Amino acid sequence: MTAPPLRWGILAPGWIAAAFAGGLRSGTQQILAAVGSRNPQRAAEFASRFDIPAHGTYEDVVNSDDVDVVYVASPHSEHHAQALLALAAGKPVLVEKAFTRNAGEAKEVIEEARARDLFCMEAMWARFLPHYDIVRQLVEDGALGEIETIEADHGQLLWPDGPQRLSDPALAGGALLDLGIYPISFAAMVLGDLGVPRAIGTRTPEGVDRQVSIVVSNAAGAQAYLNTTMAAQTPTRACVSGTKARVEIDGPFYAPASGRVIATDGQVIGSWDRPGESHEALRFEACEVARRITAGETSSPLMPPEETLAIMQFMDAVRDQIGVRFPGE
Repeated sequence: MTAPPLRWGILAPGWIAAAFAGGLRSGTQQILAAVGSRNPQRAAEFASRFDIPAHGTYEDVVNSDDVDVVYVASPHSEHHAQALLALAAGKPVLVEKAFTRNAGEAKEVIEEARARDLFCMEAMWARFLPHYDIVRQLVEDGALGEIETIEADHGQLLWPDGPQRLSDPALAGGALLDLGIYPISFAAMVLGDLGVPRAIGTRTPEGVDRQVSIVVSNAAGAQAYLNTTMAAQTPTRACVSGTKARVEIDGPFYAPASGRVIATDGQVIGSWDRPGESHEALRFEACEVARRITAGETSSPLMPPEETLAIMQFMDAVRDQIGVRFPGE
């Protein structure tokens, strides 16, 4: 509630946009000001659901004097164009993960934001959750000792009977950009530079990735084992193990979750419970954006553009190894 209010315009009124809007309405002063869609009826229905006073096309939203910041909630394939549209209109942007289809598109968006001196951030909501802050502090304070191993997985049964966009190469579908980015971003937060991935994967008949397993090792010798699939429900847990202790996060680790710190002798030396919320916690990233923009800043140290670009380059390398290409690449 202490975050200064901004007026938000939403592009693409899908499921994640509705969850985001619900988060803004839960314990924040943020204002839902406009929603845009290619389908005027969808925009009108979303506006009615959330009592938003304005709706229309994407262009209407980004050019509205009633909008301070734009949230891009469309499929991955549209992020690049819609982020550039907002930036060209002089509006700061929060772009849903994965930031774009590939690193080339991400670089263009980031450079445009810098050229216009506008705020730009990837909407990796997990980075702004309280238990991620616990993990950061444990690592930075040395409470876990030297980091040796990270394990993280994210699997949901979303194929073949789930959202059509996940099967569509034209919409940058597949498990990696939609689900796998969570384990990858988690590992990047803990280890920093992930180095060169070693990946194996399987593809769907449509040509997008169905399952991907990745091994990485940083300059200090710490390793991460990361897995994602859209064809099975996995435990979706994460663990960071060091020479003094490990921290375990229950599934789904990327959402509000319980966890514990366990010493090398097996003793639980600290724990926290899962709060009674789920996607309402999308408000944390929105409030971070509001604070940074109000302070005149153009990025957040919790999810800086440089790290977003590095993660996109990492995922490009993974897709190279498993043979996944999107139309136009």
